[in-house]
Amino acid sequence: MSPLRSIPVAVVLTLGLVLQGCAGKGPPTLALMPAPEAFAEGAFDRAADDRPVGDIPDGGLLYATGRQKSPGNAPGDFYTTERSLVVHLGEAQISVSRPEITWRQARELALLKAPTRDYPIQVAGVTEYGILDRSVTPYVDPGPQAIPPGAATARFAAEVNRRLDRAGQKDVYIYVHGYKVTFDNPVLVAAEMWHFMGYEGVFIAYSWPATPEATAYVGDVDTAMGMARNLRELVHALETETKAERIHIIGYSAGTRLVGRTLEQMALLNRDRPEGAYRYGSRLENVFLVSSDVDRAVFGAYLADGILDVSRHLIIYASDKDDALRISEGITGHQRLGQALKGEAVPPAFAELLKSRADRISYIDVSGAPNVESGNGHGYFRGSPWVSSDLMVKLMYRLDPEVRGLVRDPGTGILAFPVDYDRRMQQALSGVKPPRSGTTSNGHAVSGDGKDIP
Repeated sequence: MSPLRSIPVAVVLTLGLVLQGCAGKGPPTLALMPAPEAFAEGAFDRAADDRPVGDIPDGGLLYATGRQKSPGNAPGDFYTTERSLVVHLGEAQISVSRPEITWRQARELALLKAPTRDYPIQVAGVTEYGILDRSVTPYVDPGPQAIPPGAATARFAAEVNRRLDRAGQKDVYIYVHGYKVTFDNPVLVAAEMWHFMGYEGVFIAYSWPATPEATAYVGDVDTAMGMARNLRELVHALETETKAERIHIIGYSAGTRLVGRTLEQMALLNRDRPEGAYRYGSRLENVFLVSSDVDRAVFGAYLADGILDVSRHLIIYASDKDDALRISEGITGHQRLGQALKGEAVPPAFAELLKSRADRISYIDVSGAPNVESGNGHGYFRGSPWVSSDLMVKLMYRLDPEVRGLVRDPGTGILAFPVDYDRRMQQALSGVKPPRSGTTSNGHAVSGDGKDIP
């Protein structure tokens, strides 16, 4: 038995301190993360202009949340930590502490590779459209609604389509946050990622009802597992009511419990569907499980249920320097998916899966990437410029892992960052420009392996 399990209360308190959160007095803010290595090389720098930082395209960021609406509706108090059991749809307005500086200046600061807190961003306001119609069930009373759920869903879909018409790539990105954060956190992280990706596609922040309290871990992960239906139905709406050609999900930490359960539900619902019928995940391209707090054995059950047949590709990022997952293992007594497997510890069946189905699943050990140990080693997808680059390059260019600079262990099938990853990545991106309308610089479409399709 792990020694951590003998003091569960202390461990939970410690976990609350080491897992990244956005709690605190006043409106939650987020400082810009270090620039991804690929951004520094110009891979995502699309016609940088001199408009003010506060001028977010399309007026703000779209969101979907399973939290109850707050009566306050003031910065830092838009949605509570209570479950609503239905999905509220809307748009969040983003502000910055110095809106007069331009994005060109902000980019130059970000390229210094040093985090700065001089230009934190925050959620300034929200405009709620209403409730996702598919989230309403006979067992839930959503209360009186100013707009019927069907009309609210149609408005949300129309806004997604309007933004897709503006975008070069017809992609929708859904960011799912982790434990111990408020409503604002996923909105701010998604806005930051959207910025670095040159505002391509449509970003949606999915804010499930986590609680910004150190002792909330057990309740939060319980909520994450139980709210999968709502995320599933949001994806369903995007697949059937919008022009999205590809949908991507980026799940982080405890949020990967929600994402993993969602994929399993989709797989089970698809099992007996007749030929030609709608299948959940029909437009799911990439699903990322980052710093995943999913039980490894539970993930094995998900694999047995067919989750690899839902999305086009499942990407798992894991690290052996993640203190938060080490403590989670101590609490639960079970190893976590986001803890890196090494050498003989890799089950032969899993190694065979990684090699035989490399077109469907990637397991990436980030332990050798710079800055993965920052803080508690749990937030490396924002803290390590190599990891953030790999994630965003995969989203934007849909390149296979070896093409974008990773190396694969021939025995285990596990991918890793080589010491010269930055050079390899630069070489991979040297022949292409940021894609527009799903094309490369020569006007050809980009395939899943990064090659041009005539």
